[in-house]
Amino acid sequence: MALGDAYTQLISFLGQHGVQYRLIDHAPEGRTEIVSPMRGNALSQAAKCIVLMVKIGKKVTKYVLGVVPGDARVDLSAVKALMKGTYVAFASQDIAERLAGSVAGTVLPFAFHPELELIVDPLLLENDELYFNAARLDRSMVLKTSDYVALAKPRLAWIAVGRGIRPGGAPGAEGHLDAAT
Repeated sequence: MALGDAYTQLISFLGQHGVQYRLIDHAPEGRTEIVSPMRGNALSQAAKCIVLMVKIGKKVTKYVLGVVPGDARVDLSAVKALMKGTYVAFASQDIAERLAGSVAGTVLPFAFHPELELIVDPLLLENDELYFNAARLDRSMVLKTSDYVALAKPRLAWIAVGRGIRPGGAPGAEGHLDAAT
């Protein structure tokens, strides 16, 4: 998928499934903590999307699209444990943009590329609606959380850290939960 096609693909995908959404035009911005006030949403309602590279041994490399609330960070050690990896890091910008089909700061919470495994932290699903940049720096989308889960079919796992969350687990929980297995 060429850069810039992700927006068109998203709109077509939602249209094919008859899903309602709202678009919000705003000044070009990709940082969650800055764009959220422009859109009028709480940080916890924003889907922060990060492409990660996970090494499994010396020969296998996988890519994960980690999605967490905007007021949290992706817990790299939780993703490493979940994927049974030996190493995890943020994917390089060129790889992230190629897999996401859009520039940094506009990565969608959907894994349209077959090399991306979508993992969403359950904390993101506590809100009725999700806000995210719609593969463009100047336009965001609001989507019902229930529609997002039904369409994206994410693997749910505790991968967020921050906002009082212990690394590798739910708030106050020990260890790691993977609701998909």
